[in-house]
Amino acid sequence: MAKITLSNLAHSYTSDNEYALKTMNHVWNDGEAYALLGPSGCGKTTLLNIISGLLAPSQGQVLFDDQDVTTQDTAHRNIAQVFQFPVVYDTMTVRENLAFPLKNRKMSANYIEKRVADIASMISLNDILDKKANGLTADIKQKISLGRGLVREDVNAILFDEPLTVIDPQMKWELRTELKALHQRLGHTMIYVTHDQTEALTFADKVVVMSDGEVVQIGTPTELFEKPAHTFVGFFIGSPGMNVLGAEISGNKARIGGHELDLGHGYQNLSGKLEIGIRPEFASLSRNPDDLPITINRIEDVGHYKIVRASHQDMDINIISDEGAEIFEDMKFVSFDSSKINIYADDWLVEP
Repeated sequence: MAKITLSNLAHSYTSDNEYALKTMNHVWNDGEAYALLGPSGCGKTTLLNIISGLLAPSQGQVLFDDQDVTTQDTAHRNIAQVFQFPVVYDTMTVRENLAFPLKNRKMSANYIEKRVADIASMISLNDILDKKANGLTADIKQKISLGRGLVREDVNAILFDEPLTVIDPQMKWELRTELKALHQRLGHTMIYVTHDQTEALTFADKVVVMSDGEVVQIGTPTELFEKPAHTFVGFFIGSPGMNVLGAEISGNKARIGGHELDLGHGYQNLSGKLEIGIRPEFASLSRNPDDLPITINRIEDVGHYKIVRASHQDMDINIISDEGAEIFEDMKFVSFDSSKINIYADDWLVEP
């Protein structure tokens, strides 16, 4: 296991300094589970491949436990990596596939037998250990691939590059749960790339949210939900995402159009593009004309709750209501929990 430090790290695939990864400095703690989360093309896999040694960065350093490994290949970094599509040896049995990384390192037969049995038990492969991999489903092959990544105890880190893409939805849930339990049991430093917020939030101790080659926030699921550091995080995390509304901010008041809202805190000397951010969970339909007037466009019943899709002038506002809540025609206003309103200047969170 290792602490991973990214020092002044950046990368460009071209010679014109158009950076796929913008300069970053981060320390990822030994033994924690991280998820790299963001849309396609934001730089997640590029960053993962730099950490693993499959790609050399254009600038900066990668350090494992303060040792510079920037020029070392994957083997010398002592990394295990699980890719998006399963990589297994079809001519080998499941047992032989799991044992392969240990045999390569000339571990004792007794150790290999015990370790393979432990991993097979953890990911529910016991019943097929002596079957050939050829002919097994993509789901099972990916479980074998996961098992090969987990079988070594001596690795500095285990990296997962969207490993559940080919897995059916029910098994995805099971494997996410198993991976979380395995991390807690084994204590390896794990980094998991995904564009699926549910995967990231259920797996990771810390989620690394990326946008356009930049890390915009590293935080716990609770921190990302309650205090998005950037409006992109607010949009990307949550379903639906955070409401972001242009506003004028003065002291502990926000003005949206001609309507004034109370804020939970005071703010001074703000400049740039100013906005408030409020989660749909903290917005409520109202009959009070002192609240913000809205037009209700539609109501979506998603089973456990209702999503009210509304608008104020040209700004969309989403409101989450209880499943059993009645919605009447005279509910033409929305109120916000002032303690849950965040303020943003040029898309970045402003502290009160």
